[in-house]
Amino acid sequence: MGHHPHGHGQATGGGTPDWLPPALLLLAAAGAYLLLAHRARHRNPALGWSRWRTGWFLGGILLLGVALLPPVAPFAHEDFRGHMVQHLLIGMYAPLALVLAAPVTLLLRTLPAPRARRLTAVLHSPPARLLSHPAVALALPTGGLAVLYFTPLYNATTADPAAHWLLHAHFLLSGCLFAHVIAGPDPAPARPGVRARLVCLGVAIAAHAVISQLIYGGFWADIHAPIDQVRGGAEIMYYGGDLAELLLAAALVATWRPEPRRGVSVAGRSLPAGGA
Repeated sequence: MGHHPHGHGQATGGGTPDWLPPALLLLAAAGAYLLLAHRARHRNPALGWSRWRTGWFLGGILLLGVALLPPVAPFAHEDFRGHMVQHLLIGMYAPLALVLAAPVTLLLRTLPAPRARRLTAVLHSPPARLLSHPAVALALPTGGLAVLYFTPLYNATTADPAAHWLLHAHFLLSGCLFAHVIAGPDPAPARPGVRARLVCLGVAIAAHAVISQLIYGGFWADIHAPIDQVRGGAEIMYYGGDLAELLLAAALVATWRPEPRRGVSVAGRSLPAGGA
């Protein structure tokens, strides 16, 4: 019970430790961001690129490394409490740090003008607007938790390495999307006002608390692990999630900028309020 048949830290068939690919991928991501930041400073020395942004990105990569590499990864494969620690790092803490690094803005500053215009067009496209709608951004991480823990899905991922990595990808991408919609500094043409984002965050906090309490009480949860592990994991989810959501709320306050009032008159002309 609770033991994952695909161990972490063991060598694959070719003799390569299975922690090496994610480690190399994380190093490549960090190197790519540092290269783009250097290019942004070189192209426009006056504007430069914030070292705080770079620090946020490297911090997010570090959190992912803690989650995906030993000793946390083997613990997550053996113990549901370790899985929950891993889930919080990948799905809540690392995404917030990565989003605060403003990677899209960095891309827009460093890409050639034609590619930057194409990227901007993608950001303004109907699919991108739909994906960044608060309801969608909220449903993917919170709805995903309910499906994961109240159906046989979690137990299936413990027996299938590919499904396990897909679960990590879902945690990370849905977490980044939600953090971007709530408090991201990157351009977001469809981002709602502060009140709507606060409501969205409040719903997420409530849903997270309810799911963790249901898991703790054993209501509808389908988790093949010892009861002490399940309850311990639920407590980690409850308190660790609260802290992550508090940090997200702080990021929302820190990145909030007053929106221009509609119909502002400039040089005798009436201009609409600008978006992101």
